[in-house]
Amino acid sequence: MSDTRNDGNGLDRHVCERCGDAYPSARLLTLHRGARHPDDLTADEVEAYREAYYDEERELKSFRIRALGVLVLLYFGFLILFILFAS
Repeated sequence: MSDTRNDGNGLDRHVCERCGDAYPSARLLTLHRGARHPDDLTADEVEAYREAYYDEERELKSFRIRALGVLVLLYFGFLILFILFAS
């Protein structure tokens, strides 16, 4: 139910037929339609939206955990450097 067009730079753009917004991937288009046009979706589109939404949530959770790990490592790294060089 999406219209895929080439944007002239060799990249495919997935265009929402309801509002005309363009997205670089079909997944982003699915997320857009589920968030902005929920009343116009068929049962298959609702299921595709739910799958894309849960995938997005998993990726965000993974990113948050990794970002927290990096912050903890930086904090303790600077703390150790401070202890070593400030004394």
